[in-house]
Amino acid sequence: MASANFTRVTEFILTGVSDAPELQIPLFFVFLVIYGLTVAGNLSIITLTSVDSRLQIPMYFFLRHLAIINLGTSTVIVPKMLSNFLVMNKAISYYECATQLGGFLVFIVAEVSMLAVMAYDRYVAICNPLQYKVILSRHICLLLVSLTYLYSFSTATVTSFSVFSMSYCSSNVINHFYCDSVPLLALSCSNTYFPETVIFVSAATNLICSMAIVLVSYFNIVLSILRIHSSEGRRKAFSTCASHLVAVTVFYGTLLFMYLQPGTHHSLDTDKMASVFYTLVIPMLNPMIYSLRNKDVKAALRRFLTNVYCSYKLM
Repeated sequence: MASANFTRVTEFILTGVSDAPELQIPLFFVFLVIYGLTVAGNLSIITLTSVDSRLQIPMYFFLRHLAIINLGTSTVIVPKMLSNFLVMNKAISYYECATQLGGFLVFIVAEVSMLAVMAYDRYVAICNPLQYKVILSRHICLLLVSLTYLYSFSTATVTSFSVFSMSYCSSNVINHFYCDSVPLLALSCSNTYFPETVIFVSAATNLICSMAIVLVSYFNIVLSILRIHSSEGRRKAFSTCASHLVAVTVFYGTLLFMYLQPGTHHSLDTDKMASVFYTLVIPMLNPMIYSLRNKDVKAALRRFLTNVYCSYKLM
């Protein structure tokens, strides 16, 4: 139990990506560009999959929600991060920190779940193409997305509560650029066994269950592709999964590195760099991964830009 002489923390100080004064402005512009590309890319995916009639199938419905999640992940983190590059006092209030951690966990857990849902979507599309729109009806798609958000919100609530149920006393400097669970618990003056257990079990359960769905889906996809006789058919079937497979590999690889290390091997500076990757870089890359290899999305973008240009000329 914390001593009565401790002063309860009412705000935290974020050290940021780097505390070197000469790097603050260059880093501000680097991350501003990354965030700008993230917003532009994900808003484009959301817009195209919402307005284009040819993209009204389950695959693009799930892609739209992945874009919403990616946009949410970055937006919870980046605005505060950017403002801290420009000020000397990098403080964040206790309740603002709790809100940021909760919001971040909602979106990161939702992304883990959504990637698993998208793997199942690809399994149905390739292994049961004739029943694709029956198995993944609009009702089922809405149910899967709703369960994803409900589960992520519940997990984030439990984890955030366990972290902020700890006592934070005299030390308030978070060695990170946002409020994350591991650097926060490093500051606690309470016994952190319970929240650390909650975080580890939650992260391990989410990753194992999600990866099991992905691996089983792709195992069946590979078997189905191998049964296709024509090389053109195999190439086309594989191309429908390639973007998702790349996104899954990059995202899960980073999270496994971040959260499933033994506590004695954790380096907060290393975790900080991994966090930059999955909170900023991956949300920027996902729209590119899913659009550059996708003829439907590129065609939808051309139609959208043509319609905008024609509307502008008629004004």
